[in-house]
Amino acid sequence: MAFSLIPDYVFSDYTAVTPEFLHAHGVELLLCDLDYTLAPKSQKEPDAALLAWVAALRGSGVAMEVVSNNRSGRRVGRFCERLGVGYVGHAGKPSARGYRAAMAKHGASAAQTAALGDKLLTDVLAAKRAGVLMLMVEPSGGPVGSWNRVLHALQEPFKRACPCDGRGAN
Repeated sequence: MAFSLIPDYVFSDYTAVTPEFLHAHGVELLLCDLDYTLAPKSQKEPDAALLAWVAALRGSGVAMEVVSNNRSGRRVGRFCERLGVGYVGHAGKPSARGYRAAMAKHGASAAQTAALGDKLLTDVLAAKRAGVLMLMVEPSGGPVGSWNRVLHALQEPFKRACPCDGRGAN
């Protein structure tokens, strides 16, 4: 089992992850965290920018699945229904179980898959364990609460160790 806390790429937000970037890296399936990755946790519905981004992925042939540790299956289900994408809830990250279930659902190999998330100890570690390309983003809406501010500050050295140049350039 691989153990790494260094993402493969770091982006300012999900919109910087383009279909062209994904195609250049052989990605056919993008596994996305929901809270603080695609939207602040307080956001109940996908906004126009997120809907357009998902449509662009779909239009380019990249499938997307949300893989979330969120305890509210109802919130995740409703959000994903509005996005028109499936989801794996109660994913158990940092276990790779949720990522593997989503890959099996789509018939995709690890080499064809990337993960998108904002947390080092859940999203990054689970992606590395699953053997998929890890794309990290800054938290959508910023880190909320003292614990999240501390957690995101502790992630900075790992993001700086990312082999990409800056925030998403290679």
